[in-house]
Amino acid sequence: MTLTTSQQRHHYRELLVLGIPIIIGQLGTIVLGFADTLMIGHHSTEELAAAGLVNNIFGLVLIAYMGFSYGLTPVVGRLYGMGQNEAVGGKVKNSLVANGVVGLLFTAVMTFLYFNLEHIGQPDELLSLIRPYFLVNLASILFVGLFNTLKQFFDGIAQTKVAMWTMVGGNLLNILFNWLLIYGVGGFPEMGLLGAGIATLGSRVFMALVLVGVMLSCRRYKTYRLHFLSYPINKVDFIEMNRLGWPVALQLGMESAAFSLSCVMAGWLGTIPLAAHQVMITISQLFYLILSGLAAAMAIRVSHFVGQRDFAAVKANAMDGFRLNLFISLVLSIPILLFRNHIGGLFSENIEVQLYVSGLILILALYQFGDGMQYAFANALRGIACVQPMVTYAFIAYFVVSLPLGYTLGFICDLGIYGIWTAFPFGLTIAGFLYYIRFKKELNKMSH
Repeated sequence: MTLTTSQQRHHYRELLVLGIPIIIGQLGTIVLGFADTLMIGHHSTEELAAAGLVNNIFGLVLIAYMGFSYGLTPVVGRLYGMGQNEAVGGKVKNSLVANGVVGLLFTAVMTFLYFNLEHIGQPDELLSLIRPYFLVNLASILFVGLFNTLKQFFDGIAQTKVAMWTMVGGNLLNILFNWLLIYGVGGFPEMGLLGAGIATLGSRVFMALVLVGVMLSCRRYKTYRLHFLSYPINKVDFIEMNRLGWPVALQLGMESAAFSLSCVMAGWLGTIPLAAHQVMITISQLFYLILSGLAAAMAIRVSHFVGQRDFAAVKANAMDGFRLNLFISLVLSIPILLFRNHIGGLFSENIEVQLYVSGLILILALYQFGDGMQYAFANALRGIACVQPMVTYAFIAYFVVSLPLGYTLGFICDLGIYGIWTAFPFGLTIAGFLYYIRFKKELNKMSH
């Protein structure tokens, strides 16, 4: 494929313009995660450990649910790139139906898990804290699905600032009510971990309803709204959303499972390693939300260029997105490495937790290359609507390599929490290379 001069240009600026609002919105989530962990950690170490378990279990479900909503992105992006805006609203309507069904399924699965919490090998003293916090998170699943679907709509038509401001507002609301309900400020009851859960539920309801209101009331979205209201729910679109959504849900779910099930293994080691694992997950989310935000922008631009059949620009956006992710990872790693001996103290006064965090940060920095690679090329595949192969690749990387290796190093080799975390660089790098090879293969087929 020969590139013209215009096609050879880099796409860094456009990726950043589209991606920065996504990143800012997602940074609101990491600020929220930091705030939750800081506030809960200073309330009690036991509550920090309980929050770590529940948040990691729900993280698996909510990331998979978010992945399902991503099936809408290539559909909206392709239609937007082709200039067929009037067709977008109907796709969004059917996506909401599909996401609602999946949300009910996830709610049923998590309800079953709730009634079996005592069988997953966690410290007995944590169960009384885990159960009520689990229930309020359970109540928020459908609202998360509603928000995610509408976010994909706004992002797909390059209106990424809508979700950004909604997320910022929702997270500020969450932090405020965390403060009021965890510590019992201003006449509110001191509810500890349960108060943090109620604040999270309220913010998720708020964010979902804001996006509904924007879509239904703003003049800018009239074309989409009219087709949304008039277009029928139909089997063809419902099947399409499931065909594109489930592979991404499974891919992201298996990636998240490598961390969530590792959290369960950390719980087998005791309360202190579990608390340290929760702190590390919170720190790693800083990388995750920035890198995935930029990768999401790349998927949007790739889908636009697929609609225009400009495959040179598809390739250029994927490679530029990968290079940007690596650069951002390097910039983020430097201060975290420099202050690694002090970061744990921000989250917990327990010296053992702080020492674990200091050592684990070295492993966190090590896996950024593989993490950046797998984000970039998974989203490149999503942008070209080639999502089915990612399920197999994710299974190999996370279930064949990462989880068994983590168990082997952590328990058989007796490396504990360090062994569990050492497996992550291997799984993430293998996933990145597999996605990259498949993207190159599919792009060659599309451009000939």
